[in-house]
Amino acid sequence: MITLAFPAIQWHSMIPDAIRKDVGRGGEDIACEFLTRHGYKVIDRNYRRKWGEIDIIAVKDNTVRFVEVKAVTREISKLDGSREMDYRPEELVHHSKLRKVARTAVLYMEEKGDEREYQIDVVGVIMDEKKRTARCRLFEQALEDNL
Repeated sequence: MITLAFPAIQWHSMIPDAIRKDVGRGGEDIACEFLTRHGYKVIDRNYRRKWGEIDIIAVKDNTVRFVEVKAVTREISKLDGSREMDYRPEELVHHSKLRKVARTAVLYMEEKGDEREYQIDVVGVIMDEKKRTARCRLFEQALEDNL
């Protein structure tokens, strides 16, 4: 598993107050901005089928990335500076959830007739509502038995 941690992304200008209060939606918006800044092209969001949902579908290096986002709010300033990212919301994404994402990804690829390689990634987002900042961490190939 590859872990990439990047500096905080300011999010006051990209999320209106009404949406900011919805942690899940706000976290997905922040994750999209984070991925875009790091070379991903977001091609779809909130792809839903009766047995699962994919938060973000993106492409990087000609590989389709199905991204599960786990967002939490936390006062980052109360965390010890050196241990700021020791809290990992992405680790709260259970294997069963990743399997649902993988099954849904198969359907997406079949529906689109897309024969590229793909993988399941997870982005953890910690939002500090007081400072209106967020920190993101990307885990690539979060599901070991990706197809």
